[in-house]
Amino acid sequence: AQRLATATLRQLPRADRALKPFLVKQPPLAVRGALRLGAVEIMEGAAPHGVVNAMVQIMSKGKRTQSYKGLVNAVLRKLGDQPPEAFARLPVPKLPNWLRGPMVAAWGRKAVEAMEAVQAETPPLDLTAKGDPAALAEAMGGEVLPTGSVRLREAGQVSALPGFDAGDWWVQDAAAAVAARVLGARPGERVLDMCAAPGGKTMQLAATGAEVTALDLSETRLGRLRENLARTGFTARIVQGDALEFDEAGFDAILLDAPCSATGTIRRHPDLPHAKDGAEFGALIALQAEMIDHALKLLAPGGRLVFCTCSLLPDEGEVQVEEALERHAGLENDLAALERPGIEPGWIGAEGLRLRPDFWADRGGMDGFFIACLRRPARDG
Repeated sequence: AQRLATATLRQLPRADRALKPFLVKQPPLAVRGALRLGAVEIMEGAAPHGVVNAMVQIMSKGKRTQSYKGLVNAVLRKLGDQPPEAFARLPVPKLPNWLRGPMVAAWGRKAVEAMEAVQAETPPLDLTAKGDPAALAEAMGGEVLPTGSVRLREAGQVSALPGFDAGDWWVQDAAAAVAARVLGARPGERVLDMCAAPGGKTMQLAATGAEVTALDLSETRLGRLRENLARTGFTARIVQGDALEFDEAGFDAILLDAPCSATGTIRRHPDLPHAKDGAEFGALIALQAEMIDHALKLLAPGGRLVFCTCSLLPDEGEVQVEEALERHAGLENDLAALERPGIEPGWIGAEGLRLRPDFWADRGGMDGFFIACLRRPARDG
């Protein structure tokens, strides 16, 4: 059900274009939803007669949709008669204007079109291995990516995959996994994962032998973190609370994956462009700056803070670092920390590491992320 829903959201503009020639006027939303779902299934190669039968059955179960059985039957049958090349000619779905405008301003039209092309495809599944990535890739029939993540093309149900119950791996996009690697936690270090749930980065940090404190506001999301730690056998001290009210200082390293617009995750969450309109971005940007300032207070002198967001907007990445360096005298932007295996030099800018969905496009892309490593002065003042 989730696969069908996300595929339909991902291909919504294509589905509407494919259906338009066969509709005189738009039917009610529930009927339109069935038509869109059926259209996407047909366009992805499902047997048209099976799709038609399924959608007609769905329509017959609703009092308000029963009368549209004939319409759904006729429209999807006509769509099923179309040659596959007709669907191949449909344009790549574009981002909504509220997001596309700022993205084009930041990265240029060609780059945004390349991102949209990646976001139109079903993304592969990325795993972080508890042990040897090469051994995991061989066992799972996957590919070891340059940064060390393992990528599966056809994964199916995650919890049914071999090694899930044993805790041999956890799901984590390759871009998201880079942040903890940049932090470079070492055995015995006191490390804070400041917005920890659901725990992918916490497990990466715990695997280094560091003394990890996992902090998060949501008790529900921390429940998932506890489950993940139990499954993988890692340990971390778990604290439920507001990051801005957490006042325990002296950490050697802090990972701050700050709340953000999540615009970098659209390839995995195609509902996002429909669920947001950009209205909350100003408040998120202000919160990120406040969290950076607070995190720096929790660091020991000479300690390091990795700030990251799964956003494609410079205001939630590059600009945050520029302004943090202006606010804090002596704060160092450690660009050398970003030079990790698999990271291409062109991805590192003056403010930090910029990852985009169109990077590794031939491999299935990656989530959009910004990552920076900031070092507190060894002595204040």
